[in-house]
Amino acid sequence: MRRINTRELDKEITAQPPKVTSQLLKRIYLYLKPYQLQVGLSILVILFAPLLGVLPSMLTGRIIDEGFIGGNFTKLVTLIAASFLVLILTGLVGLLQSYLGSWLSQNIGKDMRNHMYGHLQKLSQGFYSSGKQGEIITRMTSDISGVQSFVTGTLTQTIANLATLTTSMIAMFQMNGALAIVAILIVPLLIFPIKLVGKKRWELTNESQDLNDEANELLNETLSVSGQQLVKLFTKEEAEYARYSSINENLTTVKIKEATVGRWFRMIAQTFVEAGPMFIYLVGGFMLLVNNHQGLTVGDITVLVALMSRMYRPLMQLMDIHIEFIRSLALFTRIFDYLDMPVDIENKPDATLPTTLTGDLSFNAVTFHYNEQSPILKGINFQVNEGETLAIVGPSGAGKSTIFNLIPRLYDVTGGEIKMGGHDIRDLDLHFLRQNIGMVTQETYPFNASIRDNLLYAKSDATEEELIQACKEANIYT
Repeated sequence: MRRINTRELDKEITAQPPKVTSQLLKRIYLYLKPYQLQVGLSILVILFAPLLGVLPSMLTGRIIDEGFIGGNFTKLVTLIAASFLVLILTGLVGLLQSYLGSWLSQNIGKDMRNHMYGHLQKLSQGFYSSGKQGEIITRMTSDISGVQSFVTGTLTQTIANLATLTTSMIAMFQMNGALAIVAILIVPLLIFPIKLVGKKRWELTNESQDLNDEANELLNETLSVSGQQLVKLFTKEEAEYARYSSINENLTTVKIKEATVGRWFRMIAQTFVEAGPMFIYLVGGFMLLVNNHQGLTVGDITVLVALMSRMYRPLMQLMDIHIEFIRSLALFTRIFDYLDMPVDIENKPDATLPTTLTGDLSFNAVTFHYNEQSPILKGINFQVNEGETLAIVGPSGAGKSTIFNLIPRLYDVTGGEIKMGGHDIRDLDLHFLRQNIGMVTQETYPFNASIRDNLLYAKSDATEEELIQACKEANIYT
């Protein structure tokens, strides 16, 4: 059995951005597959919204040309009423899009949490004794929450922005090809630095996640019942405060850097975006006033400026979405890494399920180690006959607890065998084996529930008389 070091595993994963492979995308798709109908409907709604979004700009051009310049008040009122109806319909589509996104993200998050929790329950005790509780909680909470944000935010916005960008460009070229080319000349200046900004954001995201893990671990250790007791007994309040304060300070610094990375680039890009209409007005004015370009109107220029703004807006958002997409892939990678951890202890396909489990307990040449260089048990042989009591004594770290943990297969032997009633315990049904072993742990660990609920945890169908008897016996031994 290999002792799992989750901190080292995290560093291996986050050493570089995850590669977008077909296998990774397929695994992500498997969580979307049960909701194909809702996903399809959501995509249709997302694609329909940009088509509606183009109409107000087109109607504005007609309001100017046919209403104001054409001097037709009836036409003006009709076009304004049509614009108002389009705005209402756009709002309703937006509400439907928001609901579908939230519904999908919550259900996908639910599935991932259930899947993760179910898998973690199957991992051996070695995972929990060597792993850090803070990291496990982070994967179950903030990482999966980040994935939910990916569904409602990153994925939805990516599709919406690409659709908006496409519809805007098509509409611009239909209006006037020359002015459309002028509008898209700025695009390369916006796209070029995206990769550089994304790489820096990725590095800061990894650093931020590591500090979050460290902070969660410190909180879990020092604010637990046992942890805070040790802190007080050894007067380490100030030392632990200084340690947490230092982590918090570093985390704050990294978060600020993460939030502001690429701001200079975005400022320059925004300048180009704001200057875009000026180029349209300049070139359009030359074509209309100097070159007397036939077919081009003031309304057309107004529409092109509005469509250009609709084209630049998704481009600017796609820069941030690109960065968030990388971060989301990192979260998926972290989650999949936990789900890929092997289940070391599980039932054999032909596990034995006897009616009762009685007889002698024997250890036959049992060896056990977390790693081959540091053996814990080596060649252990003993037998406890049915009805006998055996006490095992020895110094701390000698392997007493390990021996007892091997019996219910919280760990599996690395050599030899353990037999109960003549059965190798690895051949027995795991659930049956543990149900037939009564184990009192060294540390008292009640769940956050009533005493009655804690007693029922061992036997959910216990009668009132059995509960009372258990309390009496506990009182005898305490």
